[in-house]
Amino acid sequence: MLFNSFPFLLGFLPVALGLHAIVALHRPGWRLPLLVGLSLVFYGWWDPRFVPLLAASIGLNWLVARWFGRSRAGLLIPLAIAVNLAVLALFKYAGFLAGLAALLPGLHDLGRPSLALPLGISFFTFHHVMYLTDLRAGRAPQMDLTRYALYIAFFPQVLAGPLVRWSEILHQFDEKPYARPDAAERIGRGLMLLCLGLAKKVFLGDPLAAYANPVFQAAAEGKVVSLVEAWQGTLAFTFQIYFDFSGYTDMALGLALLFGIVLPQNFDVPYRATSLQDFWRRWHMTLSRFLRDYLYIPFGGNRRGLAVQVAALFATMTLGGLWHGAGLTFVAWGAAHGAGLGAGLMWRRAGLPMPALLGWALTFAFVALTWVLFRATSFEAALAVFKGLIGLAPVGHGFKWRAFVPAALVALIGPTAWAAVHRLPPRPALAIAFAVLLVAVLLRIGDDANYEFIYFQF
Repeated sequence: MLFNSFPFLLGFLPVALGLHAIVALHRPGWRLPLLVGLSLVFYGWWDPRFVPLLAASIGLNWLVARWFGRSRAGLLIPLAIAVNLAVLALFKYAGFLAGLAALLPGLHDLGRPSLALPLGISFFTFHHVMYLTDLRAGRAPQMDLTRYALYIAFFPQVLAGPLVRWSEILHQFDEKPYARPDAAERIGRGLMLLCLGLAKKVFLGDPLAAYANPVFQAAAEGKVVSLVEAWQGTLAFTFQIYFDFSGYTDMALGLALLFGIVLPQNFDVPYRATSLQDFWRRWHMTLSRFLRDYLYIPFGGNRRGLAVQVAALFATMTLGGLWHGAGLTFVAWGAAHGAGLGAGLMWRRAGLPMPALLGWALTFAFVALTWVLFRATSFEAALAVFKGLIGLAPVGHGFKWRAFVPAALVALIGPTAWAAVHRLPPRPALAIAFAVLLVAVLLRIGDDANYEFIYFQF
C-alpha cells in the first residue's frame, strides 16, 4: 500500500487513526497490539504472501534474544545475525550471485533463481541486526514480543525506513499520546509533514521522473543519448531521488506523529553539502550512522592509521552500495563514494584549503554524476549517459527545464519539511492552506500521475 494512494489516504489511514484513538482513550492496554495488527495489515496489503516471513522473522529473532538473555551464549547472536543476512541474501542477491558465478569457466549455463523480493526486507533485517548487536554488547534491554514486533514492523517505517534504533522508540511505546500537553500540536505537525511529504513526491519528484525515465530507458535500449538528454536525465534523477525519498520520509515521520511516535530525521538539505563527508551526514542519515557504527568502526575506523581508515571507508561504502541493489552498478556507485570519501580525508589530512563554494560545486557534481551509476540498469547504459554528458554524442535539443526550477529552489534554498513545520505558528489560515494543499495532492494522485517510491525496491 503506497502512502500516496487513495486506499491508504482515504481508507486505511482514517480507519487506523479512529481505532487508535478509541483504544488509546478507552483500552490503553490494547494500543500496542492494535498497532502491531495494523502494521501487519499494512504490510500484507501489498503482497500477503510475505506476512508469514515478516512474522517469522520477528518471532525467531525475539526467541533468540530471550534465549541469549538466559544463556549468554556467545555465538548465539552472531549466528542469528548470519541467518538474517543469509535470508536477505537468498531473496535479494541469489540471482546476482548466480550471475557472477556464471562468469566462471564451466558455469555459464548456471540458472539464475528469480525470487520475489519481500518489501522492506533490507530495512527490517537491519533493525534486527541493530537490536541483536546492541543486546550482545549489553546496551539493549529485553523486550516482550509485542514491543519487539512493533519496533520491527511499525508501518510508517517498515518498508523504507528511517532506520530506527531501539533506544529512540522503545520508551515512547508506553506513553499516552492523547494525554500529553502537546498532543494537539503533535497531531497538527504530523498532518503538515504528511501533506508536505506528499506534495514533494507528487509535485516535485514525479514530474522529474518524466524527465529522467525516458533518457535512462533509451540508454538501456542501446540508443545514443545526446548531450542535452544526458544532462536532463542526470539532473532530473538527482533531484527526483531526493524528493522521492525525502518526501517518503516526511510522510513516515508525520504518520508516526499521528500515532504518538517521534521517528528520527533522515535528511538535512543534503544538496547544500560542501564536502562528500558533509553530504553523507545529511543524506539518508539513519543509514549513514548504521554504516558508521556497524561497519566502519568494526572495520577499524580512524583508530588504526590513515591507510586502514581509507580502506574502511572504501569497504563500508562499497557494501553500502551493494545493500542498495543486487547489481554491479550499485557496487560501483558505493565504491565511487568510498573512494571520494577517502580522497576527501587525505585532502583534509594534508591541510589543503577548500573554499566553501568550490567544495559545494565539486560535491554536487560528484553526487550528480555518480547517480548515473545508481540509476542506470547496466554499465553499458551508464556509459551511454556519460558519453552524452561529456559531449561524445550529438548535442541534441529541447532541454526540459520547468520542473527543475521549483525543485532546485526547494532543494538548495528551502528548509527541510521538519524544520518548516516546527517554525510555522499554528494559525487558522495555515490550516486552510494545508487543507488546500492536501486537496491539490489528492487531485494530482487521482490523475494517475504518481509513481512508486524508488526506495521500495531496496
